[in-house]
Amino acid sequence: MKRIGFIGLGTMGTPMAQNIIRGGYDMVVYNRNASKCAPLKKEGALIADSPQEVAAECDLTMTIVSDPQAALAVSLGDDGVLKGLSPGKGYIDLSTVDAATSQKIASAVTEVGARFLEAPVSGSKKPAEDGTLIILAAGDNGLYEEALPLFGLLGKAAHYFGDVGRGAMMKLAVNMVMGSMTVALSEGLTLAKGAGLDPAALLDVLDEGVVSNPLFRLKGPAMLRGEFTTAFPLKHMQKDMRLALEAGDDAGSTLPVANAANVKFLESLADGYGDEDMSAVFKAFK
Repeated sequence: MKRIGFIGLGTMGTPMAQNIIRGGYDMVVYNRNASKCAPLKKEGALIADSPQEVAAECDLTMTIVSDPQAALAVSLGDDGVLKGLSPGKGYIDLSTVDAATSQKIASAVTEVGARFLEAPVSGSKKPAEDGTLIILAAGDNGLYEEALPLFGLLGKAAHYFGDVGRGAMMKLAVNMVMGSMTVALSEGLTLAKGAGLDPAALLDVLDEGVVSNPLFRLKGPAMLRGEFTTAFPLKHMQKDMRLALEAGDDAGSTLPVANAANVKFLESLADGYGDEDMSAVFKAFK
């Protein structure tokens, strides 16, 4: 597997593609906004004019885009990846989407004799830069095994969950918990301040106890400083909360905590904080 295609050069995609190039692979890239290809071109990547061209030029094509609509467009659109695939080629979608979207793409890919793997990644900008993401894969097991060296460049762990849709569901469950925890931390800081306590002291106590975790350690101090530099946009977290809740409805699962947390993300979106970090949900409590 010599030449890798990479589509989607946003906050996550650019450092991920750079890590693959630095791992010794030739690469062809595409992004809807062509100017974002510049950092990859400097590292030797070829620039394609469409997702179709990327897939036609490469043995394996990887995509990471923002939502189900974008994933369907880049995969199945008029000049999408599907048009460039042929029997034996591989397509890995790293995007966070719902299971039904992933299954629709998988069906189209396998119909032309190519292989499909969903592999949403858990982590944000810094883990993408550091190559410490967690890959949550499902689909063609042979393609998963072949892609493990690539996943080793992107992340610190890779998991395989079986049939297409199961990786998507795992990612939504992970992000649902993360979003709910961020709202709970916001509430705790708000309560501490309202009660006349030092919210920073709350962070210290939390870090000493059973709920100590990297999320609170990373986000809490910045939240208190009013710093919401985007590592994972709030609008994308709300999208993932929505998809998780929809999946819960389909499965007959009751998700009252996630429902309540989603209300605060929706309030933050309405207040114009969608492009800030997901931790900007803290502003909904002021």
